[in-house]
Amino acid sequence: MTHPQDVPASALLPRLAAELKSRSAVAPPGWAAFAKTGVHKQRAPVDAEWWYLRSASVLRKVYLKRAIGVTRLSSEYGGKRDRGSAPYHARLGSRAILREIVQQLEKAGLLQPYKGRGRRVTANGQKLLDAVSRDILKSLVASRPELAKYL
Repeated sequence: MTHPQDVPASALLPRLAAELKSRSAVAPPGWAAFAKTGVHKQRAPVDAEWWYLRSASVLRKVYLKRAIGVTRLSSEYGGKRDRGSAPYHARLGSRAILREIVQQLEKAGLLQPYKGRGRRVTANGQKLLDAVSRDILKSLVASRPELAKYL
């Protein structure tokens, strides 16, 4: 059986983002073109498709962490704030962006609330992650036969 953790994130996330976009599961709001992803960033993302990639990443993180809330996700997407000559300090990622993505994934039926402890992946979300990771592993096995044990 194929699991999303068996596939490298660098291969999984772009394919999952394309799948989310084709299903219209998520869509960037109007303000997304101007929003920074956290106070530790200097500019907004330059990639026009960054919303779909971040949504795929959030779906994968919720799967890996089992149940996780928006605040914990914001610490996962945080970074170091440049404070000039003062030492760097850790900062959280944008909770507004993550909250919007989680709500969109929940509306699409890929996430669900879990006992007041955040969200977790639904059966439909699990099915989507498994299908995309299985397709990626099949393409990787063609070039590297030793990966056939993961199928």
